[in-house]
Amino acid sequence: MTEVRQLAEHLERGCRPPEQWRIGTEHEKFVHRLEDSAPVPYEGPRGIGAFLEGLTRFSWEPVREDGQIIALKREGGASITLEPGGQLELSGAPLESLHETCVEVRDHLRQMDTLCRELQVGMTGFGFHPIWTREQMPWMPKARYAVMRRYMERVGTLGLDMMLRTCTVQVNLDYASEADMVRKFRVGQALQPIATALFANSPFTDGRPNGYLSYRSRVWEDTDPDRCGMLPFVFEPGMGFERYVEYVLDVPMYFVYRDGRYIDCAGESFRDFLAGRLPQLPGERPTLSDWDDHLSTLFPEVRLKQFLEMRGADGGPWRGLCALPSLWTGLLYDDAALSAAEALTRDWRVDEILALRHEVPRTALQTPFRGTTVGALAREVLQIAADGLRRRARLDGDGADERRHLDRLWEIVETGRTPAEELLELYRGRWNGSLAPIFSEYAY
Repeated sequence: MTEVRQLAEHLERGCRPPEQWRIGTEHEKFVHRLEDSAPVPYEGPRGIGAFLEGLTRFSWEPVREDGQIIALKREGGASITLEPGGQLELSGAPLESLHETCVEVRDHLRQMDTLCRELQVGMTGFGFHPIWTREQMPWMPKARYAVMRRYMERVGTLGLDMMLRTCTVQVNLDYASEADMVRKFRVGQALQPIATALFANSPFTDGRPNGYLSYRSRVWEDTDPDRCGMLPFVFEPGMGFERYVEYVLDVPMYFVYRDGRYIDCAGESFRDFLAGRLPQLPGERPTLSDWDDHLSTLFPEVRLKQFLEMRGADGGPWRGLCALPSLWTGLLYDDAALSAAEALTRDWRVDEILALRHEVPRTALQTPFRGTTVGALAREVLQIAADGLRRRARLDGDGADERRHLDRLWEIVETGRTPAEELLELYRGRWNGSLAPIFSEYAY
């Protein structure tokens, strides 16, 4: 490839008619030993490698690197991948309804529970691990993480924490056209702080309150300014596939994958690669696979590939794993709901959205905004999403539509208490300043 237009056309090939739109849900979990609540390394008979090996009995096919299992895949598009600190992530198959998503999550957790019992380990979900220190964390044997690890120390102070100590839940959604992508991107980015507030679930660091409700979201502010955060240009005239490509081309590279190995190109320019001037591969030009790899090394709050990823939420207990895709599906997969969300956010200034993104990690639903609060906005956004799901009218076997999967978010809005605030109440109350109960009371 040599032209920007070719890269844009690759993104454009993601356009699908509404009847082909699907929902892909991803979520990560921490794994700990039952006897001492310590993180689980890759090696050993009870390690992450053994865990992945055990899951192959459930029709998962292993993906290996240097002979070691680093991921699992299954027919239909689902995969289980390994994050740098041993977090296990389900990247769900593209599914037609949220009911199917919840069945997938339930089946996945049932399989994981089987292995947890056999290996005497447990799993929890938080945006940032409440107890483990950076020094305690194991590193998983994936070559790309070695490249990222070296580079992270050059560009921010919290990038290693992002890699080792965070978990998220996110959803991947389709678009019909370039114009539809732009509408969804703008709404998704404007409302991402609302999702961050609703799912705030990381109030502890190293065993103590950290002053934030979503410390995970704070970590992303000091990970790598070139590839993280909000993208103001998305709200500007001229936003489209080519404009996003121009942004991506200016994000420094991590690596190029060739002949089964990762070539460290950290800090190099993909523009130079496009022109055949990459120092590590002189005269060679990128393939579409190289472009996909580079796209996957960007971490903005909303990310564009051949679909849109909503990336602003903390990981959490299983009750929230269906709620996050339900929120965004309701907002973005019904045209009336998308129009209502556009109307709500149309006159929000970019500087206001950036300020909201900065303040929400600390104060979540209590964050003030234009004479109201994020909590009041969340109620309005949640109603728009619920109306969108009602109009979608996807029914389960009991005749209920997809709105049932928003119940946890309605509970949060009605009580005004985020998951993080519930944890803090337990810590200051019944747990008497200890976080030890978190491994049993919040285990999957």
